[in-house]
Amino acid sequence: MTTPWFAKRPVSAVRPGDHGWLAYSTPEERDRVIGPFLREGLLTGEKVVYVTDVPAERLPGLAGADGIDVAECVRRGGLRVLSRQDACLDRGGAFAPAMMLDTIGREVDGAFDQGFRAVRLTTDYSWLFQEPEPAGLGPMLGCEHEVDGAVAPSTMAMAVCQLDRRACPPDQLIALRDTHEVLVEVNPEFDDGILKIVRTFEPAGLRIEGELDAARHTVVAENLAQLVAQRGSVHLDLSRLGFIDIGGLNLLARHATRLPADRALVLDHLRPNVEGVIDAVGWNRLPGLTRGARQGVPETEDFA
Repeated sequence: MTTPWFAKRPVSAVRPGDHGWLAYSTPEERDRVIGPFLREGLLTGEKVVYVTDVPAERLPGLAGADGIDVAECVRRGGLRVLSRQDACLDRGGAFAPAMMLDTIGREVDGAFDQGFRAVRLTTDYSWLFQEPEPAGLGPMLGCEHEVDGAVAPSTMAMAVCQLDRRACPPDQLIALRDTHEVLVEVNPEFDDGILKIVRTFEPAGLRIEGELDAARHTVVAENLAQLVAQRGSVHLDLSRLGFIDIGGLNLLARHATRLPADRALVLDHLRPNVEGVIDAVGWNRLPGLTRGARQGVPETEDFA
């Protein structure tokens, strides 16, 4: 058995040759990845191709986007919205991977002829698992291998394949993930090279990476404050947090005490050195903080 290799990149770091994978947990997570993917392409003179039955003006992140006239983008060919029927369904309405490959090839060649510097392709495959008689894993796996062969060597094409993780059994989700070398996620809320803060959606919260010191307390407090309005407990994935000072622990404790009584600030995947600091202070002296998932690879890392 070979070990899959992939890189995790924020959506704004996706580049030509990337065959990206987004398994989203909520519509908000999908929109916060696909929205920038579309907007950045249209604003930088790239062609965007979206296979969907949703009209152009309702695509994620385009409604009311500054500097983007959706109708004008469609008129000049910068935005192509192709229906599933036209892009990847045979005459009987069944998913046809070969047809999807032809569509991708045609759109990439067309973008080159039209003078676009790159072409971005995306579609949501969730419907394959939601039909009354779902086509399921086999056709999509075959399609993804072919898409990888078409996109990965390209210096012009990049693709993000979407799937609602709730539509697909976990083992099939992993099999599909492994046909991609790039896992795409939201852009970080903050990243100064020392500390990185990334929004997470399942469970809802933040992933905090790097070092949390006094110079960065304010930005963490601001991001935590934005999560107060959400339902349920707030989870912090600390699997990549290498250092936290006492002031940082006090900050987390203060935020936890402001949550309603039926909610908690849950610390997941603590590294031993960080957990040792908290143990030294005493969990009982930090009311409202809850120890969550133990060490190891977070679920989001498994299935992203």
